[in-house]
Amino acid sequence: MYNYLDFEKPVQDLEGKILELKKLAESGEAVDVGDEISRLEKRSRDALRDAYKALTPWQKVQVARHPDRPHCVDYIKGLFNDFTPLAGDRNFGEDQAIVGGFARFRGEPVAIIGQEKGSDTTSRLKHNFGSVRPEGYRKAVRLMELADRFNIPLLTLVDTAGAYPGVGAEERGQAEAIARSTSACLGLKVPSISVVIGEGGSGGAIAIATANRVYMLEHAIYSVISPEGAASILWRDTTRSKDAATNMKITAQDLLELKIIDAIIPEPLGGAHRGAETVIAATGDLIAKTMKEFSGANTDFREQRREKYLAMGRSL
Repeated sequence: MYNYLDFEKPVQDLEGKILELKKLAESGEAVDVGDEISRLEKRSRDALRDAYKALTPWQKVQVARHPDRPHCVDYIKGLFNDFTPLAGDRNFGEDQAIVGGFARFRGEPVAIIGQEKGSDTTSRLKHNFGSVRPEGYRKAVRLMELADRFNIPLLTLVDTAGAYPGVGAEERGQAEAIARSTSACLGLKVPSISVVIGEGGSGGAIAIATANRVYMLEHAIYSVISPEGAASILWRDTTRSKDAATNMKITAQDLLELKIIDAIIPEPLGGAHRGAETVIAATGDLIAKTMKEFSGANTDFREQRREKYLAMGRSL
């Protein structure tokens, strides 16, 4: 059984009935229920299709935050070989909200930086729910500098509600660390690709997502502030988060239209959590296609990146 969202209630009811019938069939306490299960499975697929064919921005926020979505470590496990993680910022300490290191992607060396939220209580606490502290961004800068020095392409996986806002993080220079990480992204001589796999929240996301190509999963979000934060500032009422999500243009479809991102990676029906292997494979295929384009291009990647973001400012 999945963790169901509010708007998935009809699907939850149907899949609950299917599960009950299957248990009865396995126990031998029921007559043949195969036809009834097939009928309910069809109704469940139809209900799921109806629920996802026209998601509102707020519903997409819920899907992007779904606890069962594949996380950074799942993409690393599914797409890369010989992953060697690096730890620490050589200044203060280690921040496990950022997972980074070097690996091989389809035979080619790559540098990887990703934000990891964790998938259960223990791992969420370990990774601080994906909220990065200053030492995490300084670790990211260290990895970017290594990638640049050894001419290795950079891939970043974005999934954070935002940078950690605690007192300790502010005392250690959170804003400066985010700014330096963003600047390091812009200054890379090697090509960079960023994929928003869940939430892309504020400067916490931009710090590692300022890339030559930025992609988003179909139901991911990318915003300057969370809908709840925007509602509390604009209307002093967090119950208006739905209005904020709609007006902020935070969905992949809105951002592609605004030319903030470069492409959308389709998700299986029902979201990435219902077909993790499928969406990870699709992400890998798009990364491979982009890296092939980069390898054959006689391009100044730093200048291309600069023009990309200056063009956004001129068009908006």
